[in-house]
Amino acid sequence: MSEYIQKLLAGIDQKRDASVHETRKLIDRKRIVGILKEIQVILLPDFYHFQNYTVAEAAVHLRSDLEKEIRLALEMSERDDSAEELTLSFLNSLPDILELLNTDIQAIYDGDPAAKSKSEVILCYPGFYAISIYRIAHVLYELNIPLIPRIMTEYAHEKTGIDINPGAKIGDHFCIDHGTGIVIGETAVIGSNVKLYQGVTIGARSFEKDENGFPVKGGKRHPNIGNNVVIYANATILGGDTTIGDHSTIGGNVWILSSVPPYSKVYYNLQQG
Repeated sequence: MSEYIQKLLAGIDQKRDASVHETRKLIDRKRIVGILKEIQVILLPDFYHFQNYTVAEAAVHLRSDLEKEIRLALEMSERDDSAEELTLSFLNSLPDILELLNTDIQAIYDGDPAAKSKSEVILCYPGFYAISIYRIAHVLYELNIPLIPRIMTEYAHEKTGIDINPGAKIGDHFCIDHGTGIVIGETAVIGSNVKLYQGVTIGARSFEKDENGFPVKGGKRHPNIGNNVVIYANATILGGDTTIGDHSTIGGNVWILSSVPPYSKVYYNLQQG
C-alpha cells in the first residue's frame, strides 16, 4: 500500500463517528436481507428461491441465522432478552403471516382488472412485494427486536419505492395498486379492506420539540384509516389525531389534516375564475 493511500485512510478514520460505526460491527445489512429471502422461500417456495435451498433447508438456516442476528441486535441495545425465545416466537408466527399474505394477494387480484392470476400478483406486483416484507418485519417489530425490522422494510423501499414503517398496524386484505411513492408512518393504523394508490402519504403533521428544539421521539403521530377505505393517487393524510371513517373514499391530490366521518367522499375541487 502506498504512503499516499495510508495517509488518506488514516485521515478518514480520524473523522469516523465511533457512536455510529460501532453498530456496523454487529449488524450487517446483507445478512438481514439473506434472512428475509430465507423467510420468502419458506412462505412462498414456488415463487422465491435463495441459495437453492429447499423449504426445510431454508427453515434450518433461518432458525440459526435469525437467532444470531437477534442476539447481535440485542447486544447493540444492551438488552439481555433471550434471542432463542424471540426467534422461536417469530418462527411460530409464520403461518399467521402467510394467512395474512393470502388475503393481500386476494385483495390485489380482486381490485385490479389487469391482474390475470394470483401468481401474477406475487411475481409482478411491487405492492405485494412491499406488503409481504412489511408483514414479516411487523412481527419482528412487535417482538421489540431492534433495527432488523427497519432494515427489512427499507430494503423493500429501495426495491419498490413504497415506504411502510414496520411499526404501522395494517389489517387484512390490504391492496396497494401501482404503489410508487406511498409512505405509511410508524404509528399509522389501517383497517381491513383498504386500497391505496400511488403517491399516498399517511404521515405526521408536525413534531413536538424538546427544550433543545429536537423532535420528541415516540407518540402517536400518524392517522387512523378505517375499514373499507379507498385512497386515490397523491392524497396526503396527516396527523395522529386524524381518522378516516369506515367506507370512505378519498380522492386524488387532496390534503387532509382533520378527521372525516364514515361513508365520506372527499375530493379536490378546482375552482376557476
